[in-house]
Amino acid sequence: MAAQAWLEAREAELLPVPYFHVVFTLPAAIGAIAYQNKAKVYGLLFKAAAETLTTIAADPKHLGADIGLTAVLHTWGQSLNHHPHVHCIVPGGGVSRDAKRWTPCRPGFFLPVRVLSRVFRRLFLEGLQALHDAGEVQFFTDLVGLKDAAAFSAYLAPLRKSEWVVYAKRPFAGPSQVLAYLARYTHRVAIANSRLLDLDDHHVSFRWKDYRQSGASRSKVMRLAVGEFMRRFLLHVLPDGFHRIRHYGLFANGHRADKLVLCRTLLDVPAAKSDRTNHDEEAEPATAAELPPCPCCGGRMKIVESFDGTYSRPFHVRRADSS
Repeated sequence: MAAQAWLEAREAELLPVPYFHVVFTLPAAIGAIAYQNKAKVYGLLFKAAAETLTTIAADPKHLGADIGLTAVLHTWGQSLNHHPHVHCIVPGGGVSRDAKRWTPCRPGFFLPVRVLSRVFRRLFLEGLQALHDAGEVQFFTDLVGLKDAAAFSAYLAPLRKSEWVVYAKRPFAGPSQVLAYLARYTHRVAIANSRLLDLDDHHVSFRWKDYRQSGASRSKVMRLAVGEFMRRFLLHVLPDGFHRIRHYGLFANGHRADKLVLCRTLLDVPAAKSDRTNHDEEAEPATAAELPPCPCCGGRMKIVESFDGTYSRPFHVRRADSS
């Protein structure tokens, strides 16, 4: 329900242009640090990814325009292991630097992936080094030695030369496909119910995709002990108040509505009602008349019969719509 409310709010903000999907992934060596410093490192991941896109897009050698993007944090892979990465949804174009025209990207191509990868690597490592210098990151267990400045610098040295994974997918077919994609990714945590296959007192079985394989062999079933399944699931609990859906550039919360009006004017398309709320991950507050969800299945409750006794409080029998 929260995902549906969010999608309806975002629908009015889609522009009639191709949209691209760009993914920024942290190396495994950084993932270990990220797990011990979730708020700081995940926040830096957002910042570095957004700055990479907006900086390269603004370069006249590439697009030469101000762009907007929506970024969604994921910390999991198909097997539920820790795998921090950010999905960015970006319109294929932007507003010219003089704000007088819409600048489209080349058909089927947004920005060069290799350039994005190297700028992202530089920005992220610079930011991580700054956090370490300021004493804002902590280290435990087998990483405790990284508190030392020399040891930390040596740890990062190989990462400054390796290729970081930035993946740009082909453009979406249209705005409806953008929404369909976002519906699967915005409000889901770690694993969808549809992937769960079996549960008993000792094991959990679920479906996963092995991307190292191709064809029918890609789809597999993983069976984990209950404790290991819960350990992997809980890896992805975020710090209180941490927003895993963020908007940048033209879509930044402070001026999103005004910038969308400008974009539609430059594209010569009718204005649309804009949602000015800044709280992407909060559902609309329930009214007093709404009933609470079913504690078992989460479905919306419905009163099917009421019993009123002379000397007792009214008692209602309710069922969930999904029953």
